[in-house]
Amino acid sequence: MMIYADVLVIGGGPAGLSSAITTAEKGAEVVLVERDDTLGGQLVKQTHMFFGSKNEFAGSRGINIAEDLRKKVNENDNIKVFLNSTAQGYYDDGIVGISHHERFKKIKAKKIIVATGASEKMLPFPNNDLPGVYGAGAVQTLMNVYGIVPGENVLMIGAGNIGLIVSYQLLQAGVNLVGIVEADSEIGGYLVHASKIRRAGVPIYTEHTIQEAKGKSNVEKAVICELNDNWEEIPGTEKELEVDTICLAVGLKPISDILIQADCEMAYAPQLGGDVAVRDENLQTTIEEIYVAGDSAGIEEATAAMLEGELAGLSALMDLGISKKISKKQRRKTKENLASLRRGPVGRKIREGLKITKEGNDAGKNRYTHIR
Repeated sequence: MMIYADVLVIGGGPAGLSSAITTAEKGAEVVLVERDDTLGGQLVKQTHMFFGSKNEFAGSRGINIAEDLRKKVNENDNIKVFLNSTAQGYYDDGIVGISHHERFKKIKAKKIIVATGASEKMLPFPNNDLPGVYGAGAVQTLMNVYGIVPGENVLMIGAGNIGLIVSYQLLQAGVNLVGIVEADSEIGGYLVHASKIRRAGVPIYTEHTIQEAKGKSNVEKAVICELNDNWEEIPGTEKELEVDTICLAVGLKPISDILIQADCEMAYAPQLGGDVAVRDENLQTTIEEIYVAGDSAGIEEATAAMLEGELAGLSALMDLGISKKISKKQRRKTKENLASLRRGPVGRKIREGLKITKEGNDAGKNRYTHIR
């Protein structure tokens, strides 16, 4: 079965939804593929309010943003949605194969936007496979989607935004948060999130790591210890904590499988979470018909993902010759909004990641001087 479209969007999270809506509203025929049974991605588990301007959903909760975007998608006749579907591969003739309800379908699109998101990084330590060791995303899903707390006494590993936000949500759910462990000398998340944790009296152990989990059939204790300036464990500084749950919020990595399989040029950018596709300022990769947006382009907040989704969609529209004049003006504004979002000390790491260069691109046009 062959399905034809102007634009194929792979991933129904914030970036993918934004791409699909942007392109469909200008008249493009869009196919949206999502592996889960609902659209929204990480937004469906985010109960905290967003920061930024009104245009960036400031004051709105992720779950409400997801509902708003889903409504726009469902009301647009130009968008055909495939849920419970997985992109299986990209072929030399530009066809993408997907699995849908145990059937294989082929999609031929003029442009492809990859917005596959990210997966959680894990941490190696003895007994990290004991029941009671979770990723932060799994804890968010349990609590915010299914209304289930993961345990009674929780230790959080990682003080980035995800670690801090999930920690506060655990406190709101009545869970005893024993502490937060952070290997760096400073917390990595916004101060506003950390302040809520501090006011609740929860200790944040900076320059610490988890050494091991203890327990027979499930987590019963966690051993943490201090780190020196070389991030090496300091003998004699071990602390044993009574916990039944260890939550790991140690970062995300872009899901780049289909980009790699499509032979897009890749670059390693640790500030962006790992291997990412080399692309120009319009999010076009080194494969002309493929664009990338959201966490699959580099780990950022959901607001940046939505803006990137819009930018990739506008770029695809312009290359297709659809609403070219309108899209050019809108694209410039979207780029300005992204640049504004990445200003200041919080966006410094992202800006550094975007500086990675690619020398001697095959096209010889020097289009990919920067990752963006």
